[in-house]
Amino acid sequence: MPPRRVRLAAVDAHDGWLIFALPPAELGIHPAEAPAHELTFMCDDINATIAELQGKGIEFRGEPTNQGFGIVATMVLPGGVDVMLYQPRHATAI
Repeated sequence: MPPRRVRLAAVDAHDGWLIFALPPAELGIHPAEAPAHELTFMCDDINATIAELQGKGIEFRGEPTNQGFGIVATMVLPGGVDVMLYQPRHATAI
């Protein structure tokens, strides 16, 4: 099956406040000793997705690494916010 490409439609609500339409998503609930949350983005082909995002000016910290559950890269969003991008190696719900 070829990789699924997702283009996020967006509007500028005001002064750079972007509002994005989101594709189908999953919510992972994991046992932990303390409350926590993390936003991550999944993709079908991490190398192609990184190349596409870098072409649009998104910075990445380091190279993708295999973390067992998936191949992981760290995106740096505007404002210096780190967000995980990963290609899953586990069953997905969608």
